[in-house]
Amino acid sequence: MLSGHTSLDHPLTSDYDKSRITDQTLRRYNIGAGILHAVQGTMLLITSQAVKTIKDKGRNGNPITTSFLAFNTTTKKLTPGSQAVGHFEIPVIAAVFLLMSAVAHAWVIRYWSTYIEDIRNERNRARWYEYAVSSSLMICGIGYCFGVYDLATQILIFFVNACMNLFGRLMEDMNPPTRTHVNWTPFVYGCFAGLAPWITILMYFLGGGNFSQIPGFVYGILISYFFFFNTFAVNMALQYAKYGKWKDYRHGEKVYIILSLVSKSMLGWLVFGAVFQPN
Repeated sequence: MLSGHTSLDHPLTSDYDKSRITDQTLRRYNIGAGILHAVQGTMLLITSQAVKTIKDKGRNGNPITTSFLAFNTTTKKLTPGSQAVGHFEIPVIAAVFLLMSAVAHAWVIRYWSTYIEDIRNERNRARWYEYAVSSSLMICGIGYCFGVYDLATQILIFFVNACMNLFGRLMEDMNPPTRTHVNWTPFVYGCFAGLAPWITILMYFLGGGNFSQIPGFVYGILISYFFFFNTFAVNMALQYAKYGKWKDYRHGEKVYIILSLVSKSMLGWLVFGAVFQPN
């Protein structure tokens, strides 16, 4: 059961000295991932501004709206209304999403001793703060592709998804290396919070009913994001269950770096392609 307190057969201690994954290994992974994120993000950003057709499509998509109640002087009733307040430039969002990860890796390298001290204490604060912003921005972009144009809904999706990642941060704080049991409560709460954006997106996806008219890349975005979305939770669960190689916290850290690079690269390019969907 992934709830409450799960007893283990023996107390846990930090195995950092016994790990096969050295500080230099993690440094190489962070540098490599940071460079690849930066290169891709820069390419998307330049393309989004230099290619006129992409730039025009990005700026002329469906508008983001706000809703309100207005008094109808004829019927003497309050009636719902809406107004456009701007646009989501999807190509720019995809680029910024990747560049945020590059900045996070650069921060890790700049403050390497802080990062390593965190890893020795089986936590990574930089990871969760970056995920809280970057993954929330991306799921807002994905929601936009499915027709979530309401600004208030987008704000709620962003903050709920950010809270899901901050529960991951709390999970690490509440389960130090010296723990004698695993407190799964933050993990369960994080999974619960993570359902809300998906319920919203599925409501828009299922609401239209014209599934044959939905562009193929939209299905790709939905399936890819959902798959990678869950692999991060699986990686955390394996870390705290101490399953196989995940008995070493550093193995889970390495997997996080790989998952982040692969998933964000795929999603960045898929969402970038959303600029070509019909408005």
